[in-house]
Amino acid sequence: MKIPTIERYLARQVYAAVGFVLLGFLGLFAFFDLIAELRDLGNGNYQLRQIFTVVALWVPGHAYELLPIAVLIGTLYVLAHLSSNSEYTVMRASGLSPGRAGGMLAKVGLAFVVLTFATGDWVAPFSEQLAQQVRMRAMQSLIGGTLGSGIWFKDERSFINVREAREANSLSGVRIYEFDSAYKLRQVTNAERGEYAGAGRWRLIGVKQTVFGPEGPTTGAHDEAEWRSAMSPDLLNVLIVVPERMSAWKLYKYLQHLAGNKQKTERYEIALWKKLFYPLATLVMMALALPFAYMHARSGMVGIKVFFGIMLGIVFHMLNSLFSHVGLLKEWPPIAAAAVPSILFLATAVMMMYWIEKLRPALARMRA
Repeated sequence: MKIPTIERYLARQVYAAVGFVLLGFLGLFAFFDLIAELRDLGNGNYQLRQIFTVVALWVPGHAYELLPIAVLIGTLYVLAHLSSNSEYTVMRASGLSPGRAGGMLAKVGLAFVVLTFATGDWVAPFSEQLAQQVRMRAMQSLIGGTLGSGIWFKDERSFINVREAREANSLSGVRIYEFDSAYKLRQVTNAERGEYAGAGRWRLIGVKQTVFGPEGPTTGAHDEAEWRSAMSPDLLNVLIVVPERMSAWKLYKYLQHLAGNKQKTERYEIALWKKLFYPLATLVMMALALPFAYMHARSGMVGIKVFFGIMLGIVFHMLNSLFSHVGLLKEWPPIAAAAVPSILFLATAVMMMYWIEKLRPALARMRA
């Protein structure tokens, strides 16, 4: 069997298996999203049509997060299946060395790298923002989420404008327009910042108020003021695009904005580096699956290997999130917080191949 023929055969098998695993995961996550969203059915105009639209728009975001795990499980299944049927033994007899096999998987994996980057940088951020707009407009809470003036909310007879909200419990540039029962403008409040104090209360800082009375407008200024509103961090969390869901270009531009204003940038730097490293995690996952092809086992062991693949995928996903938070708390270099999980798994793959190719045969000879 020629190497190009083996490569095409392996590519078809891997693409089919990864596609099947990814579809299964996406169907499962979409079902969970649907169950969660049904709790808000009937809230405003949020009906089944809007719910299904929102769930569908969340699919690209899930695909981006799950692609490395799907690649690991799909590749591991294919290699384990080939090994159990002795097909991989035939391939090795045809000249397929571990180095060639790794290079072959890397070529196959380049498509997954491109797909992961395109999904996470272009498709997912757009669909996430669109889903948020559909959801909030249906609930009659959002007036305009993409206006140049910021985010607009309606809270009973008040209209709220937030210039910038990157954290759900901290707002910048808050304007509140309050109307009376006849919908005549009664008061305008401007605040430099707003911080959530719990139980529907916000603490406004740097407040300027204009009250419109029968005798004309009067103005006043306060260092702090309390504002009660139905707008909560939970509501904002649905609307705000978190750094992990922003495109790499938007993250870079926002980093420049924060640096220019001498604000903390660590969280966004970690998110940017994760955006750059995460697509490469698909290649790491394929490297981690390769040693399983050299573990000869009967067909009944394929399921156990796939189970190990699922566990490894879950561990990788957990570590990827954990190191982002730990790196932020411990003030690690952003590139280290983003790259360490992939480096650890790549090192594990290299150690497994070294054990299989070098140490295990040497130990077997010593025992003989």
